[in-house]
Amino acid sequence: MATGFPAATGDVLSAAMFNGLVTFTINAQSGSTYTVANTDLYQVLVQTTNASTKTVTIAPDSTLTAAAVGSAITFLNTGAGNLTFAAGSGVTIQSIGASPTAPVLAQYKSCVAIRTAANTWVITGAVA
Repeated sequence: MATGFPAATGDVLSAAMFNGLVTFTINAQSGSTYTVANTDLYQVLVQTTNASTKTVTIAPDSTLTAAAVGSAITFLNTGAGNLTFAAGSGVTIQSIGASPTAPVLAQYKSCVAIRTAANTWVITGAVA
């Protein structure tokens, strides 16, 4: 996670915190499955690199305890295989595309998952 995030009322914006606002920390994932975590919030880029199909699961609120409404998780698929999103237990995924509840991200495409309500995420970007 970027240094100093999340900030609290009264915190002074340090150089490290400012730099964290304009750069991503890379969370490289090379496996075939991954479940998002609290550490993927706040200026983190989840980069998937697997050559075959992989699945990222959006965890429920009971796991993503730091994800307030409006939180976002950014994804970049640089692997040759497609990246498919799956909903964890009780999670609703909404997206535009061929499969709006299980969007797919092709190689060299990016998207963002935004928490819009309790256990509800909208995935938008270069998804099919």
